[in-house]
Amino acid sequence: MVGFNAAEYLLDRHVRNGDGARTAVLTPARKLTYSELADAVHRVAGGLAAIGVRPEERVMLCMVDGVELLTGILGAMYAGAVPVPVSTMFTGPELGKVLADSRARVLCVSGEFAEAAKVAVESAPEVTTVVLDRADAADFPSLRAFDWSELSTSDPVLSFETWEDSPALWLYTSGTTGEPKGAMHRHASIRAVCETYGTQVLGIRPDDRCLSVAKLFFAYGIGNSAFFPLSVGASVVLEAGRSTPQLVADRVRAERPSLFFGVPTFYSALLASGIPDDTFSSVRQAVSAGEPLPAVLFERFRSRFGVEILDGIGSTEALHIFLSNRPGTVVPGTTGVAVPGYEVEIRDPLGAPVEAVGEPGELYVRGPSTAFGYWSRYETSKRVFQGEWLRTGDSYVRNPDGTYTCLGRFNDMLKAGGIWVSPAEVEQRLLQHPDVAEAAVVAAPDEDGIDKPVACVVPAVGRVVEADALIDFCREGLASFKRPRAVVEVAELPKTATGKIRRNVLREQVRDALRPGALA
Repeated sequence: MVGFNAAEYLLDRHVRNGDGARTAVLTPARKLTYSELADAVHRVAGGLAAIGVRPEERVMLCMVDGVELLTGILGAMYAGAVPVPVSTMFTGPELGKVLADSRARVLCVSGEFAEAAKVAVESAPEVTTVVLDRADAADFPSLRAFDWSELSTSDPVLSFETWEDSPALWLYTSGTTGEPKGAMHRHASIRAVCETYGTQVLGIRPDDRCLSVAKLFFAYGIGNSAFFPLSVGASVVLEAGRSTPQLVADRVRAERPSLFFGVPTFYSALLASGIPDDTFSSVRQAVSAGEPLPAVLFERFRSRFGVEILDGIGSTEALHIFLSNRPGTVVPGTTGVAVPGYEVEIRDPLGAPVEAVGEPGELYVRGPSTAFGYWSRYETSKRVFQGEWLRTGDSYVRNPDGTYTCLGRFNDMLKAGGIWVSPAEVEQRLLQHPDVAEAAVVAAPDEDGIDKPVACVVPAVGRVVEADALIDFCREGLASFKRPRAVVEVAELPKTATGKIRRNVLREQVRDALRPGALA
């Protein structure tokens, strides 16, 4: 077996190569060089070992983005343990479910989430230890409790002798289609995403600074804010607060990042905000993932802010982006072509490859970073991880120019008049209307129990949504059967912590929208 430790790859080799003085991390309160970050990671690794964390044991981290979370993730990997960063938007019971599922004995938590953690540990009897980053946080009288400073000031240790295939990291899926599942990744997968997407698509360089709206607990965010910048000796800008257009604009002006990572809903929020048009003047490339980026958002963002957005698709199971546009050759409304090192196929419901251009099917991918399964989910793992191939659950078509276009989640496709309708296609048309800031299309039964498209829209600032006008607008730009049969105005679209639209929630909200008198 080949010896390899991802944390050592991301940090120690830069110090050995004489780049220890380069800036690694920038937060509003701290600035760390590569030498300082490596030392902090070595000490946290020693601290975890000192409190009883063993190699290949899970350590759950529910923490804001900052030096503590970054060193906790890397320190656990360095010590041979398995960090499990999870959403900071979990309620206590939600955190308790994944905590119990992971069988972690140690929970690291930011002070602001301590009350949720107190509820969570009641559902996770195997937890013995809590590490808090704030002395005034909640008490855990029945558990061992440590302050983060006890970890960060421990004696440093050498990296544990892990292999390329040793377990390195678990990431829980966002739960848009059911209960979150722990995708298990190996050390070599981290190097793989850095050397494929990071180097060959993004073209990340040592002089880059990265700022990501997606947080470190998200597969997309951990690549943006840890793996990619640290793999080449670049800098990462971390922000603990909840991302808003104004907060991001302030950080961009202060830190001058060259690479900016967002999700479609946040790009929409930026366009709806009053931030200056020169806000992103330092950014040479923006990136989008999480959900398909509508062409209209791409065009509006480039026109207003002067920055091109690379849209791509990745997944928790694949660790990062595997299908992407390329700098300078973006085809708006598509997710581009396969990232070097990955292959994609579109397959029909029987699993046979779809050869015809424009024929929809389910997207499959194979490449060097796919997880080796879900923790304790045997049957689900068999359905999703099929030999070398990963079944994504996304519906796609291949275009005549070789690019691929997402039609939505495979189970989000709906039929109208017996013909398949892509929610993404209708949403893209709705977003072209000046009255619409955000849109999501889901199915609702009519009075005969037949599913038809219903549009849920968030009005643009200062605009008024008129349902009939929007339906007519869709009819003008789409085949008539694709038009929404009703328009429901909402203040905001329900989303997961990673910015994905919770369509299951919307379907429940509009289930009676087509009943007689429902929208009267």
